[in-house]
Amino acid sequence: MTYIDWIVLIGTLAAMIGYGVYKGKGQTGAGSYLLADRQMPWYVVLLGVMATQASAITFLSAPGLAYTDGMRFLQNYFGLPIAMVVICVTFIPVFSRLKVYTAYEYLEQRFDQRTRLLTSFLFLLSRGLSTGVSIYAPAIILSSVLGWNIYVTNVFMGGLLMLYTYSGGAKAVAHTQKLQFIIILGAMALAGYLVVHRLPDGIGMSDALYIAGKSGKLNVITTDFSWHDKYNIWSGIIGGFFLSLSYFGTDNSQVGRYINARDTKQSRMGLLLNGLVKIPMQFFILLIGALVFVFYSFQSAPLYFNTTAYNAYAHYEPQNATATATLHQQLHQQQQLQAVAITQQRKENKTTELSQTLYSFKQTQYQIQQLRDSVARHITRKHYAPDTSDTNYIFLYFVKNSLPIGIVGLLFAVIILASWGSISAALNSLAASSLIDIHLLNVRKDEKTELRLGRLHTLAWGVFCIGVAMFAARMGSLIEAVNILGSLFYGTILGIFLVAFYMKSVSGKTVFAAAIITELVIIGIYIADIVSFLWLNVIGALLLMLICFIARFRKIISTSPQHK
Repeated sequence: MTYIDWIVLIGTLAAMIGYGVYKGKGQTGAGSYLLADRQMPWYVVLLGVMATQASAITFLSAPGLAYTDGMRFLQNYFGLPIAMVVICVTFIPVFSRLKVYTAYEYLEQRFDQRTRLLTSFLFLLSRGLSTGVSIYAPAIILSSVLGWNIYVTNVFMGGLLMLYTYSGGAKAVAHTQKLQFIIILGAMALAGYLVVHRLPDGIGMSDALYIAGKSGKLNVITTDFSWHDKYNIWSGIIGGFFLSLSYFGTDNSQVGRYINARDTKQSRMGLLLNGLVKIPMQFFILLIGALVFVFYSFQSAPLYFNTTAYNAYAHYEPQNATATATLHQQLHQQQQLQAVAITQQRKENKTTELSQTLYSFKQTQYQIQQLRDSVARHITRKHYAPDTSDTNYIFLYFVKNSLPIGIVGLLFAVIILASWGSISAALNSLAASSLIDIHLLNVRKDEKTELRLGRLHTLAWGVFCIGVAMFAARMGSLIEAVNILGSLFYGTILGIFLVAFYMKSVSGKTVFAAAIITELVIIGIYIADIVSFLWLNVIGALLLMLICFIARFRKIISTSPQHK
């Protein structure tokens, strides 16, 4: 990067840290530190909810997924708007009426303390692991730009965001998320414009969309059903609904964003607008990845975007690397000529020639992907680098090598800010749950003591998540890793809450046993690779409810007069 990019990057991050510290002043106790005194308006709730979900993983990994696999990932969000309505009708009124610090306080009142502890433990485990992955995402940036060791950058990135999260709590998180997300949306819109702007002369947006569509990169809807297919409309609507219902309704990192609103109306407005805005926003981010594919159809592109991993491969296997690179260069030059021919033939309405060229273009594209997969297998099998994934580096490579001076520093800052927004919210919610649901479960302290303990819990979770980040390099596509980690636990957690809301006669003893059985079954299904991860949310929630129903039905039968 140039010195101008460095000034933009450092200046943006320093300003955000200073803003967070300033806005987080005036903490007096757990209520202000963990819930921002419940004074947030709907637009802060909306931006906080979106910023918590849209971490750096979204802006790093999603364009890479679209580049390699098209836009099918968007289907994961099709169930989200329905989930927002259910949460506004069922979850929010209960949380608001009880004035809870965490979502799991309600479970003790509805069931018992043991059920509350189990559910909060599952949340702490899943969210702690996922937050570690989120810390790793921006560390990739500095590692790539500075050439730093990835483990050092994990500590550096995690430590920076702790400056305002530790001191300012929920208020600092809410206000920084508001500003961060506005900057993020503006910068990503600029990136989308620049992708098209930097295409060769005579190649416009319609040409780019045509090539992307014919290459299978705009395949948003997949109607074919398969239990193992991670991205189709059925898993998106059904599995996505259960995942969103659990994430936004029971995950304290999201519940904490809207229970700090001024009133129920503000919470509902923030969530409902999130349901309307999230899909278009995710569509746009994935579209950028599809357009980057078109960009590299006309411009020179690397065989492997993870240059650190590829250089290690070339060092240890020079003959294979040279032969593969030569073949890739030939194929890519062929692809460039075909891309130019497609646009010319389309403009000249040469239907027959266009059809033949498109067929050849797809074949070349397939051969290039085969080469990329071959290199990926070599790198992964031999563990040539801490992070062997390529998907996470595609958009990063484009930003670093193809955008103007100043914009590079801004987009790097944006990706880091996106990570800070989600991580700070997660740390705040983890601290709230471990403090209120476990540490202060049976006894409350004075306000100053609770404030001090809240900060210590935040610090402890920061250290834990940085530790998890050290192993995130082995998880492949980060956006998939986060969703998989959540899906292992979200179904069980959601099932507990659904029983609490809709099966009033079920006792705490029954739901606790059902939760243990369900979680063991879910882990077994995942290890056996029986279904794709989104279905784990559905299976977990429904299985737990079914077990509770059967247990309750047997109890009713056994206590009926004819069985006495």
